[in-house]
Amino acid sequence: MDMTLEVIPLPVSDIDRARDFYRDKVGFHVDIDQEVMPGMRIVQLTPPGSGCSIALGERIWDMTPGPTPSPGAYQGLQLCVADIDKAHAEFVARGLEISEPVRYADADGATFMHFTDPDGNGWAVQEYRRRATEPLHKFLTEQAES
Repeated sequence: MDMTLEVIPLPVSDIDRARDFYRDKVGFHVDIDQEVMPGMRIVQLTPPGSGCSIALGERIWDMTPGPTPSPGAYQGLQLCVADIDKAHAEFVARGLEISEPVRYADADGATFMHFTDPDGNGWAVQEYRRRATEPLHKFLTEQAES
């Protein structure tokens, strides 16, 4: 049985502020911004080239058992880019407060930069140069065919 991780609910205190941040500063695409059922507005955003989205919503946690995470509680969310210097320049041009890239080693996948959203949810951006020639969707398709 195949399974895909496609949506991660993200705890935020202000849906509009978070939507604008992820759209305007980080560059995510707004896929959905609507009331999906009476009293439940969902905003779903996807990073360019990604198969996984984030979902924002005041009542989104009503649909899952367990405790409701506090806005800003998520740390370690991770994006991957093929060229971290180019990504850094693009993020800075959009007005995103982001750390400088840190190269921990010369190996592919060993360079990171970090930012937080307005609520404090923490993100890492990892350089994975291999994605320039081997996009994840292409790799997964080839893997499924073999």
